[in-house]
Amino acid sequence: MELKEILAVSGKVGLFKIVSQTKNGLIVESMLDKKRMPVYASDKISNLEEISIYSDDKEVPLKEIFKTIFDKEAGGKTIDSKSEDAKLKAYFAEVLPTYDREKVYASDIKKVFNWYNILHDNQMLVFEEETVEEPVAEEKKDEPVVKEKKVKTTPPVKKEKK
Repeated sequence: MELKEILAVSGKVGLFKIVSQTKNGLIVESMLDKKRMPVYASDKISNLEEISIYSDDKEVPLKEIFKTIFDKEAGGKTIDSKSEDAKLKAYFAEVLPTYDREKVYASDIKKVFNWYNILHDNQMLVFEEETVEEPVAEEKKDEPVVKEKKVKTTPPVKKEKK
């Protein structure tokens, strides 16, 4: 899942995909109703790739939280973001037990669940297993050795001034 091109715009409902770039900002498309609109540099724009949630020991990237919800719901939708605050907090505690209860507000939790459901509706919750490639020592095969020929060049002759 690529969150680099998914934006949240302050004052606007939902999530937006980047369509194009203009001189003064971006052209984005709403993931809710597919309408396009300009977003300017003066608007407060948040890239989902850069959003993290505070926990007791570190900041957890939004992508990891989405992955945990995805696994918990077996690929389905999650709790409605319009549920009661107590239910949302209890569910979020199941997803991220170490979240910082002083810094993470109910409105933040509502956004996380709302964004997850929007991404789910747009079939953008595809998680690829990250594979770490280990360097493999190459075996030397009996390859013919090619020797480079050195070409001798003579230095230019200096002419003496008379």
